[in-house]
Amino acid sequence: MQKGNEKQTVFRVKQEEELMPFLMRMMSGISRNKLKSILSNKLVQVDGKVCSQYNYLLREGMSVAVSKQSPLRNFHNPYVRIVFEDKYLIVVEKREGILTNGPAVAKETVQTVLNRYFRQSNQRCSAHVVHRLDRETSGLLVFAKDKKTELIFEEDWKGYVTDRRYVAVVSGVLENPQGTVRSWLKDNKAYVTYSSPTDNGGKLAITHYKTLRHTDDFSLVELKLDTGRKNQIRVHMQDLGHPVVGDPKYGGVPSAMNRMALHAYRLCFTHPVTHEELKFETDMPSSFHKLV
Repeated sequence: MQKGNEKQTVFRVKQEEELMPFLMRMMSGISRNKLKSILSNKLVQVDGKVCSQYNYLLREGMSVAVSKQSPLRNFHNPYVRIVFEDKYLIVVEKREGILTNGPAVAKETVQTVLNRYFRQSNQRCSAHVVHRLDRETSGLLVFAKDKKTELIFEEDWKGYVTDRRYVAVVSGVLENPQGTVRSWLKDNKAYVTYSSPTDNGGKLAITHYKTLRHTDDFSLVELKLDTGRKNQIRVHMQDLGHPVVGDPKYGGVPSAMNRMALHAYRLCFTHPVTHEELKFETDMPSSFHKLV
């Protein structure tokens, strides 16, 4: 039985069951990750007491109340959307046109947006950068909310991240519909990243690619990273002779989108504190569909 008011929805437990499966069954239109965020933000009460334990055992006759006043609803920013948040970290989707972080003179970055959100929601934490996306790349980012969590990520970032993928629109049709690019990347004095098939003292970078579909002029490509080097995808697609559309720095042609056609659509990782397996995906930008 479900009862509701302006502030919360109340469910009555009819049989013994753990809290997460119960919520997934009663709130079928909400994703598992969203429910985890609701629990982590202390928006669930069992018999009047806040409960954030996913496997808390419910018994017949108990009441489960879910608050409708999530702090995430009060967050609005044209460049940043909160996807998931708990005590230790926050996952966001960023639009193109904003830096992940930057010097103090930078007017607005994802990091400054989140720090402002934390202050406004009375959270005693700050956004700690774990990885980055280029200004003109959109997609998923995770930030730690404290130094300890940041350091755990940094000590074994590759070990925690189980899957990280991008989609890009590139020029032309790739001769091999799928394959792997392996090279060493290094910046020159002008801060342009260049690639070498042999060790040039730079960092080894490995990118797997697969063509999803194509027209005569463009291809939509999925890219999976074994490494996360600066400008890795942009340089590797240039190496293949099929640069990312809207990326003139690395050979890309301009486009009517007025942006670089690169989007980080999937991010999967093991939570560094709770050890939960977290999986996030976002839709490809609609502007990509207009090209291919």
